[in-house]
Amino acid sequence: MPRVSVVVPAYNSVAFIDATMRSILAQTFSDFELVVSDHSSTDGTWEALQHYTADPRVRLSRLAPGGGAPANWNAVTDLATGEFVKLVCGDDVLYPESLAMQVAALTAHPSAVLAASARDIVDAAGTPVLRNRGLGGLRGEVTGTEAVRRTVLAGTNIFGEPASVLFRRAALADAGGWNGRFPYLIDLATYCAVLLHGNLVAVPHPLAAFRVSHSQWSVQLMHAQGDQTIGFQRELAAARPGLLGRRHLLIGSARAHMNALGRRAVYRWLGRRMRPGTANE
Repeated sequence: MPRVSVVVPAYNSVAFIDATMRSILAQTFSDFELVVSDHSSTDGTWEALQHYTADPRVRLSRLAPGGGAPANWNAVTDLATGEFVKLVCGDDVLYPESLAMQVAALTAHPSAVLAASARDIVDAAGTPVLRNRGLGGLRGEVTGTEAVRRTVLAGTNIFGEPASVLFRRAALADAGGWNGRFPYLIDLATYCAVLLHGNLVAVPHPLAAFRVSHSQWSVQLMHAQGDQTIGFQRELAAARPGLLGRRHLLIGSARAHMNALGRRAVYRWLGRRMRPGTANE
């Protein structure tokens, strides 16, 4: 049984799946399996994945259409067998020390159920456009409740996309798996549920790269993300009395709106440096 399961929910990501797979297989930490679930892609993703079947660490599966991202994220995570699990979307990239540093962090902090690191934001060509983002100033071990409060106060996901995070698999299962209640916050909602079962360990080094795409430049999407962030904060406060106070909700709501405007400006800037049709859609 491997120490770590790296799981990849792939969907129509043929332009980037090779870079994703190569970055995972090039990890300096060797005790891992790589499980990929292709959500019935139609662009050649499944065919591209066949090049990796000779590697004994790789297992491939296919999922029938339907259910959106939550269905595939949970399906591929259910196939994991390792003590730890990391989900990497089919267009993101891990840096070589990612698994080694996060496994070491969780091993050194047995009360932590989740390790999160900073990450870089890259364009379609893999060129960094924003470096060393995330964590909101957190370092080392932090209680789960304090970590949740910090991300609410920030009005955004300070832990980063799933490639930036390593879970104890048992804690993710205890939290109910990936939470699809808020479609644009499937990662953040899940992190918060897991952190109510234990602590966070923050690793202040960029260990992954998140790739931006055209679909993220929509003004309508910016508003939807902000509105869902506020709705999630209120639902979390109602479900866990005492976790969040009025101050957390007021500040978190205001910053969620500000962050939506900020993302709009950043993505417009990115749109000017990336020609139409070059990003993953």
